[in-house]
Amino acid sequence: MVTIEREGGDPLPYEGVWRFTAPAVDASVPQARHAVRDLLLRQGVPVADDVVQGLLLIVSELVTNAVKHAALLSPMLAVEVAVGAEWIRVSVEDNHPYRPTALENDYGRTGGRGLLLVREITREAGGACEVEHTSTGGKVIWAALPLKPARTY
Repeated sequence: MVTIEREGGDPLPYEGVWRFTAPAVDASVPQARHAVRDLLLRQGVPVADDVVQGLLLIVSELVTNAVKHAALLSPMLAVEVAVGAEWIRVSVEDNHPYRPTALENDYGRTGGRGLLLVREITREAGGACEVEHTSTGGKVIWAALPLKPARTY
């Protein structure tokens, strides 16, 4: 685990970066989603349910895309979760060089909207997402969402 320090102080107990790898197969989609959810719970990240649900949907979509479109050239994928004092960032990395773009909405199609969905969830939450090349010729797709604290009553 890598610790991210906040400016002017020690990191909060839940701050850090965690990374795990998985085979680029269908079974990795729910496993990645559950691993991220369990990590947030185990670390005690104070995050609102709507942010968690959006984050888990993003993880599902990004891992699904890696499985569907990159498995031939990238039999393994990596999922990273980074938690800061005010944000959560998830990323999925594979070794396939193709850099996807968000497709235009085609209401006649039943698929191909995963990255659009990721961008919409991120935008609605006030976050950011991007596709970047890696130094090894692959790509990493990430989404960062503001860490809205869970409500306490």
